[in-house]
Amino acid sequence: MSSGHYTGASWSAQTIMTSRLVLCLGDLFIPDRANFKKLLTPGKIGQILCLGNLTSPSVYTFLRNLAPDLQLVKGDFDISLSTPAPPNPNAAYAAPTDQVPVPTALSKVVTHGGLRIGFTHGHTIVPPGDPDSLLIAARQMDVDVLCWGGTCKFEAYEMEGKFFVNPGSATGAVSWSPDAELDSEGEAVSTPSFVLMDVSRHASWANLVDLSDHPEQVQGDVLVLYVYQLRKDQNGVENVAVEKVSYRKNASS
Repeated sequence: MSSGHYTGASWSAQTIMTSRLVLCLGDLFIPDRANFKKLLTPGKIGQILCLGNLTSPSVYTFLRNLAPDLQLVKGDFDISLSTPAPPNPNAAYAAPTDQVPVPTALSKVVTHGGLRIGFTHGHTIVPPGDPDSLLIAARQMDVDVLCWGGTCKFEAYEMEGKFFVNPGSATGAVSWSPDAELDSEGEAVSTPSFVLMDVSRHASWANLVDLSDHPEQVQGDVLVLYVYQLRKDQNGVENVAVEKVSYRKNASS
């Protein structure tokens, strides 16, 4: 089995956009809280992985216009993303509705270079979010990276050479898990978040560490994860924090 490594470091808020970026987001329960829209512009992202529970036609349209390749999987609260045509008072019959079908695939796999990235909503993982169950799913899908959702809570870790990423809820939907974050009044709260994955080979890893004395470390494919989180300070002022996490799949097994 191939091995991988990841490192974490806090960065100041910034947008790092190139066509090689893959946007991963999920649990979009509350479309009017989609504050992430102002951070994302069309033409900068090559692919979107949406982990289900897409409940708004307007958000669906935004994602379709954001990147040329939108990949969807089925969540546990998907709705039909109907986008009815504007009413025409002179029409003899009602205008047909442009139906956007609910995703039916429970999981999908995309390939970038030598990296196989699987993604699923997560409601089929039992127990939910369990690392061992996720590892079994990653092996069954034969992927190096597994993205999952359903918990509305960001996570990223490496286990047995595979990288696991939960982008959290892009709209700050509250987690239903028993270990959900609580505010001072005991109410569950959630930090809105999404992730961008830079899937370029070699270059990103070389930018993280000095490899001049260790050229063998350049072997393998690299994924650099940029985690965007909308946080509030003590005065309630919102600001975007960005964290950088890196994973490298070794060429040798």
